[in-house]
Amino acid sequence: MKQKLDQYEKEIEENISQFKLIGSSKKMLIEGIIDKANEKKSISLRLKSNDLELLKRRAESEGLPYQTLLSSIVHKYVSDQLVDKRSILKTLEILKAS
Repeated sequence: MKQKLDQYEKEIEENISQFKLIGSSKKMLIEGIIDKANEKKSISLRLKSNDLELLKRRAESEGLPYQTLLSSIVHKYVSDQLVDKRSILKTLEILKAS
């Protein structure tokens, strides 16, 4: 699956010639920070039984383990990428009416 670049990432690619190489020690430090940020941590979470069953069904229809789907939802929420379909449709209706 090819991931789309956000605006910030596109700007980086467009201006790549302006960046300078860094030393190997600094590179290792940066990679260590990135690795730590991407580290996964186990948590315990209580969900309503019905919500968990619906989550499992949705995950199965997507071909994913439900934990992966839940992790994706949380990531999208905290990075402001989670979109409410109803809000978008309502906004489009308002725009059409005006």
